[in-house]
Amino acid sequence: MFADLGLLALRVALGVVFLGHGAQKAVGAFGGPGFEGATGFIGSLGFRPARLWTALAVGGELAAGAMFILGLLTPLAGLLAIATMLVAIFKVHAPKGFFVQNGGYEYNVVLAVAALAVATIGPGALSLDHVLHLAR
Repeated sequence: MFADLGLLALRVALGVVFLGHGAQKAVGAFGGPGFEGATGFIGSLGFRPARLWTALAVGGELAAGAMFILGLLTPLAGLLAIATMLVAIFKVHAPKGFFVQNGGYEYNVVLAVAALAVATIGPGALSLDHVLHLAR
């Protein structure tokens, strides 16, 4: 039971982080740039068409966040989160080194590894995947 509580805590923490980042990009919540600002930034990274890639990034973050919180389609949530973090690492943070205080990728690695852990271990008994018999 403690393992299930731990997985729930980890899933909710990941879900809140990804929902928050998605909301920043989607609607400017929590001081974020909103969709137009995010589109400009993503375009500046060389992604074309920028609006499509922004929609995919926003949709991926929001979907991963909601799925982690619910414990629904957890492997897909992990895949979306890891993909998002790999893009952030290689397109934004890698040139700045490892440590986050220098703009590095430390935080992104932790999120990606946490998402990988939940996706591979499973969401636990306190999840919709478990209730719907989608988890092993």
